[in-house]
Amino acid sequence: MIRNIRIVDPAAGRDELGDIIIRNGIITVDNNSTEQLGQIDGRGLIAAPGLWDAHVHFRDPGNSLAETQRTGAMAAAAGGFTHVVTMPNTVPAMDTPEQIQLQLENNLPVKILPSACISVQRSGRELTNIPALVHAGAVALTDDGAMLEDDDLMRKAMIEAKALNSLIMEHAIISSIAKRGIIRDSETAKLYKLPIFPPEAEIEAVRRDIKLCSETGCPIHIQHISCGESVVLIRAAQKEGLPVSGEASPHHIAIAVEDIPSDDGNFRMNPPLGNRQDVRIIRDAVLDGTLSIFATDHAPHTQETKTKGFLQAAFGIIGLETALGVTWKIMVEEEKMSIPDFIAHWTTGPAKLLNQPTPSLASSSLANMVIIDPSTPWTVDPEKFKSLSRNTPFTGWKLKARPIMTICGGRKTFNG
Repeated sequence: MIRNIRIVDPAAGRDELGDIIIRNGIITVDNNSTEQLGQIDGRGLIAAPGLWDAHVHFRDPGNSLAETQRTGAMAAAAGGFTHVVTMPNTVPAMDTPEQIQLQLENNLPVKILPSACISVQRSGRELTNIPALVHAGAVALTDDGAMLEDDDLMRKAMIEAKALNSLIMEHAIISSIAKRGIIRDSETAKLYKLPIFPPEAEIEAVRRDIKLCSETGCPIHIQHISCGESVVLIRAAQKEGLPVSGEASPHHIAIAVEDIPSDDGNFRMNPPLGNRQDVRIIRDAVLDGTLSIFATDHAPHTQETKTKGFLQAAFGIIGLETALGVTWKIMVEEEKMSIPDFIAHWTTGPAKLLNQPTPSLASSSLANMVIIDPSTPWTVDPEKFKSLSRNTPFTGWKLKARPIMTICGGRKTFNG
């Protein structure tokens, strides 16, 4: 029994103080039982549905030194997550039903919802057996880490996905425009003589994807948006009634390219950090609902691949264990986003995108929930992470909101 806790359940439109009882893993409102229940004082805390992350990399199989399914799941639980969508750019790639089935491990502290490759080996040359992948359990299709740039092939993939009521998720970067670019134009780029990433590489990719969405009617989701003009295109498409969506990653709303402090590989990600105007536009898009979900793009790397300077570093940062605190700091504390809307971006938003059951704290439902301490200060220390990797630009950040308990599938999976 959790007493006197603030219950925030966007699906039920609920934001109020109350008690929650979890009996045998099931949420109940029956508080008249005479049995002895363990009690938690919930004063000052928030109970919410467990968080969902629609974009993570667990590197398993292929790079178990950076992350495994189990360590990634432990990091997710420590971040307050109960459901995550794993990306298919593993080795081998997730391009067969058998590979998808390997992702469906049940004895983990988080529920994995695997995505599958659009093209065989993510090569962009031949479509996978999309119906077989969807029937095997893939919740979305993506070549994440690469864009399927062949218009005809992408159109065929979208037609197949539409027929299956499935979703295409796009890593929207045109390689011929991006070339060797790794950072947006800035004083930091000039200082360290780093190749410039032109924003048109993302913007034109988004424009192409919206065009194909209009032609096929297939829902398309743009991953890790970094450019303000991408937001403008998505907003216009939504006003036309097109099923186009996008996600805001914590790092793209928290840090601008002008804020990169040094030649530090932990600030290199793909797409790279936008400028301050881009950050402002992306935050506004979160506030007005154009971008209806947050997603981390959790991308673990071993220390040796991130400590040789910006130019030599691998793309990507980890994000599961800082996601709640960083997005709360930016959107709730700084931008005054309502807490129910904030929780929705981590719960009902992703579930709706993926055509999954709506996360809720409704009575008689299996307990998938997080208890959040929204006010006790804490400092980001990667050495305390559950993840195998340490590649974060948020080291030393002073944050407040943090998960203190995660319950997934009726089981306590994290107790901080």
